[in-house]
Amino acid sequence: MFNSLLIRAGLALLLGTGALLTAQAQSTPRTIRFVVPFGPGGAGDLTARIVAQKMSESMGQPIVIDNKPGAGGVVATNSVAKASPDGLTLLLMTNSVAVTASMFKSLPYDTLKDLAPITTLAYFDMAVVTGANSRFKTLPELLAYARANPGRLNIGSINVGSTQNLAAQMFKSSAGIDAQVVPFNGTPAVVTALRAGDIDAAVEIVAPILGQIKGNALRALAVMGDARTPDLPNVPTAAESGIPNFSVRGWNGMGAPGGTPPALISKLNREANAALASPEVRKSLMDLSLDVRGSTPEQMSKLLQTEIQRWSQVIDQAAIPRQ
Repeated sequence: MFNSLLIRAGLALLLGTGALLTAQAQSTPRTIRFVVPFGPGGAGDLTARIVAQKMSESMGQPIVIDNKPGAGGVVATNSVAKASPDGLTLLLMTNSVAVTASMFKSLPYDTLKDLAPITTLAYFDMAVVTGANSRFKTLPELLAYARANPGRLNIGSINVGSTQNLAAQMFKSSAGIDAQVVPFNGTPAVVTALRAGDIDAAVEIVAPILGQIKGNALRALAVMGDARTPDLPNVPTAAESGIPNFSVRGWNGMGAPGGTPPALISKLNREANAALASPEVRKSLMDLSLDVRGSTPEQMSKLLQTEIQRWSQVIDQAAIPRQ
């Protein structure tokens, strides 16, 4: 009898402990993984970290950054496209997602079907720059030289198929000039070539070269968006400088696996936009030369479709081989 009571008591204790552990597991928030297609430290990575930290505080749910650089973002994007659509996997989407969809003949995922846009996070400007000692003081001077000397103007950018490279191709086409777009393996190499006079001009994102522009090592002839950037208020836009209706900017945003329930997308959209609205997040992102701007999921989806179409046209016009 005594042994039977002990056994029953032991079973009750085990069942009670199991129920407690189950309740604790259910009440513990599950970690969200935010996949970033770049290494740590860049503007995209910092954007993800700043927004994720604020969202984590608001949601009471941990969000960890998972850096997966390389292959033009394909590795990172594929890992999210193939993940469970349960709201626990996010992707830092950038305009490179649209560029990649345009550049590659085939991908292991369908960009429009296997990804669910949540919101844009920020936009960033690009500029046409020269070395400080360049003969070109304004964009109209550069354009006039290019038109008078077909094929002699050299415009540098980072690697073929990058946003900067395609923006340079788009600039050349929109301006109606015959110029050579010369690819380099990174921003430092572009800057070195500019300062040495090996190339006439370059197209680059403003943020990584802002210090050199303000330090008079480089000269910004024009920004490429539809408005002047607060970081360089005296630098005109390309449209102001003789290329009507020209506008191209980089952007980043947040996405989830395709098939994620609309209710989860809406919740994540609310949380991300609330984070972007907080003064500390806005200041942190603006300090990175970013134009903070959220959106609805529908607006971001339309942006992605438009960008894929636009970059596909640029690639075709430039006769860049698809990979």
